[in-house]
Amino acid sequence: MVSPREMELLTRQLNQAHRAAVQAELAAAGLGEIGHPMLLAILHGSCQEDADGFCHAQRELAELLHISPAAVANSLKSLEKGGYVQRRPGPGDARRNQVLLTEKGHQAVAACQNALESVSRRMLDGFTPAEQEQLLAFRQRMLRNLLGDEPKSPAKKEEP
Repeated sequence: MVSPREMELLTRQLNQAHRAAVQAELAAAGLGEIGHPMLLAILHGSCQEDADGFCHAQRELAELLHISPAAVANSLKSLEKGGYVQRRPGPGDARRNQVLLTEKGHQAVAACQNALESVSRRMLDGFTPAEQEQLLAFRQRMLRNLLGDEPKSPAKKEEP
């Protein structure tokens, strides 16, 4: 049986190696200043759905990414400084910023998605499609466990 300590250490190592690989891919594409590529991807998807091009509010982004609103604010500040996003007061509530992806931000999205896909392919090299599905299911279950979501009990097989 794997000890909790071993699992924790492996999880940390995997997260750090993944983050470093993504940052290396982004740097190779000239986007080393993008600290949170998933944030850009989410912004891009949500901006396309809004007729005015506005994206999620900062708090909603934090919930989607499972990070603190302060971490989102720091990432957005960096992206704004780099010219990738603009923040504007939301309608009806000036304290609730909406985020708008700039043209430079839209252009960076494809490179970010390519970097994430490249790292994922490298990470899953040698895994069969069935193993990849199983790994995905395990990781989803781990996330549900940590978030306290209702566990889904396996379907019981009926005996003939």
